[in-house]
Amino acid sequence: MQIHRLFDLINFQIATYDKPVALAQKINGSWKTYSSRDLKKIIDNISLAFLKNGIKKNEKVAIISNNRPEWNFIDLALQQIGAISVPMYPTISAEDYNYIFHHAEVKKIFVGDEEIFQKAKEGSADMEAQIISFDKIQGCDYWEDFMAMGEDGDLAELEDIKDKIKYEDIFTIIYTSGTTGRPKGVMLSHSNVISNLYAIEDRMIIPRGEAKALSFLPLCHIYERTGSFCFMFMGVSIYYAESMEAIGENLKEVQPHIFNTVPRLLEKVYDKIVSKGYELTGVKKSLFFWALNLGLKYEPNKNQGSFYNFQLKLANKIIFSKWREALGGNVMQINSGASALQPRLARVFWSAGIPVNEGYGLTETSPVVSASICNHQDIRIGMVGKIVKDVEVKIAADGEILVKGPNIMQGYYKQPELTAEVLEQDGWFHTGDIGELHEGNYLKITDRKKEMFKTSGGKYIAPQPMENKFKESSLIEQVLVVGENKNYPAALIVPSILGLQDWCRHKDIPYTTDVEMLQKPEILDKFQKEVDHLNKYFGKWEQIKKFKVLTQQWTIESGELTPTMKLKRKVIHQKFAKEIDSLYA
Repeated sequence: MQIHRLFDLINFQIATYDKPVALAQKINGSWKTYSSRDLKKIIDNISLAFLKNGIKKNEKVAIISNNRPEWNFIDLALQQIGAISVPMYPTISAEDYNYIFHHAEVKKIFVGDEEIFQKAKEGSADMEAQIISFDKIQGCDYWEDFMAMGEDGDLAELEDIKDKIKYEDIFTIIYTSGTTGRPKGVMLSHSNVISNLYAIEDRMIIPRGEAKALSFLPLCHIYERTGSFCFMFMGVSIYYAESMEAIGENLKEVQPHIFNTVPRLLEKVYDKIVSKGYELTGVKKSLFFWALNLGLKYEPNKNQGSFYNFQLKLANKIIFSKWREALGGNVMQINSGASALQPRLARVFWSAGIPVNEGYGLTETSPVVSASICNHQDIRIGMVGKIVKDVEVKIAADGEILVKGPNIMQGYYKQPELTAEVLEQDGWFHTGDIGELHEGNYLKITDRKKEMFKTSGGKYIAPQPMENKFKESSLIEQVLVVGENKNYPAALIVPSILGLQDWCRHKDIPYTTDVEMLQKPEILDKFQKEVDHLNKYFGKWEQIKKFKVLTQQWTIESGELTPTMKLKRKVIHQKFAKEIDSLYA
């Protein structure tokens, strides 16, 4: 059965796998599951309820919620009647909601909980749009009551409407969070995402119809959303994590074979593992760091000799096996995207029998442009995999990555001028990323085109590789390299509090408060040594001459990070202008 529209995945899954568990969510301590057939019945009823409420083809409906089965129900139900979903991050402001509600002209708004309801209510105060919630909230319509309106609807009418929906029809408008300016509405068609499903099929090594996935990246981002469609296509049971804080516990419960993540979360996992290593004593501590150092030297596609192989086998048995257990014990594939993964992390995880596959793409590319092949021969550490099927990539004269293929967006909603800036008439899309092609079709990302800057001495600085390298320090959580039109590069450093506490414990320095510790001369001296050490990896013109250690953490909520944990450079420059100026005083 060929998939022509994304909602065809429902019937495809029933016909191919007939899953007892298609989706699952933990409620009050136990997992509530939905079979493939439950999915079809619920989605059909919601589609009929939309029709009864007068929602027509191409009308827009917003979805604002953390991951849960109801998210998928609304998304797929809208697709079946040709309406367009407008997914939004729960973490953005009421002001951003208001802009998107108006720009997209949304007719209804589905929210997850009380907090989102209040923000959506504020954001929609100057317009008429019904708000419906997934949680029971006083003063708000409830989604099950809405669904009940479709129970006596005409399924024949629904089938007739479904038959008229085309492969090329737009099914969603995703407003990119962006690192600067107003969000842009990326229009994606069924064909865009379906082409991506078939393109990444060969990059998935999990058993069809049998595997389980844990989902925790936001479904409103195309990375996790296309991932969830891919899981449905491959008959993977999707379990939604309770929260970011509960991921560790949920991994042990669900024992997934696969999950999607971003590098920052893998960095946190690694830092937590190393932190526990520092807490060990004697022989156990020595063995832990012996295994870790072996892992840091690992090359997946290179035989390093029988002695190294013997040691690694031993390390896997006595140390790395515990890492795999912490991830549930069954992980066959971790997909990492949204930004570059530190090569040392890729080495360590692969050495530990935890395959981490890097990929690359954007919302505008549905998203996958390249993805690693999950075996020791084809993986390339430091690259974001091979170009996927039916997608073309070329590198422009200035180093920018250009992409062409069936996965390229239809354009930015109501913004033809912005569309023309990035999408050429012959179909080549300008990604804004700088990169290189190796061995013909392995892609390496080196920086963001707009993030590169020139010092007053005329030297170009590419901040991303530098920032990625500096985050290898266990003491550095985030870093922003600055210095445009200045005579040297400098940096704002957000410390890793966990790493700092570990170092103080190791050095027998009593830990008081974060603010107080970050003013101590011996702590600042340690940061200077870290910077001096990491500077050695860069040319003299690139090296950080001055830095400022901040006491304030950068978060999604406080506005310095996008929902996929990228730096909002413009925001950070504005909020910390005084601190940046002090680096050049």
